[in-house]
Amino acid sequence: MPKYTTEDIRNVALVGHGSAGKTMLTEAILKHTGKIGNMGSIERGDTVCDFDPLEKHHQHSLSSSVVSCDYKDKHINLIDTPGFPDFMGHALSVLPAVETMAVVINAHNGIEMMTRRMMQFGKERNLCRCIIINKIDQDNVDLPMLVEQIRETFGNECLPFNLPCDGGKGVIDVLLKADGKADFSDVHEAHTNIIDQIVEVDESLMEKYLEEGDVKPEEMHGAFEEALREGHLVPILFTSATTGAGIDDLLHFLVSLAPNPMEGNPRPFTKGEDENAVEFHAEPDPSKHVIAHVFKVTVDPFVGRMGIFRIHQGTINHDTQLLIGHSKKPIRVAHLHKLDGKEHAEVDSGIPGDICALAKLDDLDFDCVLHDDPADEVIHLRPLSFPKPMDGLAIEAKSRGDETKMAKAISSMTAEDPCLIIERSSTTGQTVMYGLGQLHLRIVLEKMKERFNVEVDTEPPKIAYKETIQGKAEGHHRHKKQSGGAGQFGEVYLRIEPKQRGEGFEFANETFGGSIPAAFIPAIEKGVRGVMEQGCIAGYPMQDIKVSVYDGKHHPVDSKEVAFVTAGKRAFIEAVSKAGPAVLEPLVDLEITVPEVNMGDIAGDLSGKRGRITGTDTLPGDMLCIRAQAPLAELANYQSAVKAMTGGVGSYTMELSHYEPVPAHVQQQIVAQYKPQEEED
Repeated sequence: MPKYTTEDIRNVALVGHGSAGKTMLTEAILKHTGKIGNMGSIERGDTVCDFDPLEKHHQHSLSSSVVSCDYKDKHINLIDTPGFPDFMGHALSVLPAVETMAVVINAHNGIEMMTRRMMQFGKERNLCRCIIINKIDQDNVDLPMLVEQIRETFGNECLPFNLPCDGGKGVIDVLLKADGKADFSDVHEAHTNIIDQIVEVDESLMEKYLEEGDVKPEEMHGAFEEALREGHLVPILFTSATTGAGIDDLLHFLVSLAPNPMEGNPRPFTKGEDENAVEFHAEPDPSKHVIAHVFKVTVDPFVGRMGIFRIHQGTINHDTQLLIGHSKKPIRVAHLHKLDGKEHAEVDSGIPGDICALAKLDDLDFDCVLHDDPADEVIHLRPLSFPKPMDGLAIEAKSRGDETKMAKAISSMTAEDPCLIIERSSTTGQTVMYGLGQLHLRIVLEKMKERFNVEVDTEPPKIAYKETIQGKAEGHHRHKKQSGGAGQFGEVYLRIEPKQRGEGFEFANETFGGSIPAAFIPAIEKGVRGVMEQGCIAGYPMQDIKVSVYDGKHHPVDSKEVAFVTAGKRAFIEAVSKAGPAVLEPLVDLEITVPEVNMGDIAGDLSGKRGRITGTDTLPGDMLCIRAQAPLAELANYQSAVKAMTGGVGSYTMELSHYEPVPAHVQQQIVAQYKPQEEED
């Protein structure tokens, strides 16, 4: 068993925008606790968390990394997360593993996009939150203004836990002290504000405070943690990872005031499937059945697959038999690991609240639940709400010999990244990789080359257009072929009409009197379906059409299946040409989050993209959420456009809404591009 207990554990995720200093803050904590002798640096590429070669090359975190340290008899599990929006999936995926989310803000850059989004995600997941203002030693920082902006954006529950002093070289505690001189604000006033906020959650403590004018620190502990759990208090702490200012105060907050796994808000699990699912909370009891959640998966070509998980209930020892999800085949725990960046230290056991890892298990997938009770129903953690990857890139192996290697690389990388989707489009015939942005996709391509030695050709993905008709029409074709010996004969009359959007294809046999024997009707349908799949005017699949065969002729000797396939195909093509054929394009619903001042820019840009605004919502901090619809074909590189219009602050999400006919001039262009292909055929 480890030397620490569940009550001694503190699980903390460091999140925030890129360049906030999360990785260096982790280095400062590890040095201050004696875990490392000297701090590494981003420039030298020797930090504990950014150990991947691509992270060293780009000098930014590209994935989450787990480290641990001990301080004042407490065990701290720290998770350093990437800050670029393109890698948000890696930051969000760690939230079920922690009780406390520390949002790190660059003192010079202030509130940025990931700051807002992570604060919102933490609130939605019911996590205790704190804000760390890092790099307070930088020149030209306006800390009083930043605190004011934080309170305006995220609420008055955000209050300083300490204040900078000596020109940012140190900090002064305002929770336990009511005197001293800070670089800004009044220490006594800051002390009063935070005490007032804490006692509001405890009526008896509030009465005592009103009567006596103050409360002892030990009396506030329970109320402080309740205020954190309820989101009634979001402490603001000032630090400088470079000079070490505020690191001791930060550690004091984590070990003395941040919740342990028995105090934090429990994670929401469910038992059963679909409508029979029942929500329950795991208990951090070491004697109960094991429940552990895999929040990160890594795949190494040499080491294999490793699942990193948080133990929510029970104890995992060597030889523990675990079940993965709904599988009834147990796995035996041979080697249990604790992680420190790239280092894996084997441990004897894992207790509730701890973060451990298992290696060389191909069945471990992201978000799966490990347990040891065969009688248990299927257990899930309430799923996270990840941003939908919509930035696409079509990929193809440079050589045929690399296709198998590419498939293996795709399998590995999608296992690691919850916001990477790679799928084969039957409509366009392309393998398309979807990510959260162009940087995200570029890093994936670099990983494929560096880690799996796979190079691919890329091109923009084709838009998955579809075809349909807008009116009714009839078609007729007689297929007659005589080349000596047995011939071919089949004649078909059919009518077509449009169906409601989304109703699909319908084929009806309305012949009578044996004009076409029943045995040949499936051949006619086969010919029609062939055109439906390949398209008629632009090479895209057709949809929402009813075809009715109402007459025809056959020959007792020459009629064959192939003749009616051809006749059905040609009759259908003739009918489509008369029925107002139309190309349908996908329209997407957009939610664009931008500063209010950029509303006009976004509206004008959407208008030029054949889009329309459907509504707006006002968000905290002078931000707007603009709801709109636009054709997917017009949104190539839209992420870059939004960033350019908003100075990098704006973001958007989109998902498929429906299909609509394209304008006439656009249809002419699409059809014209298809004609050369028809001529080649």
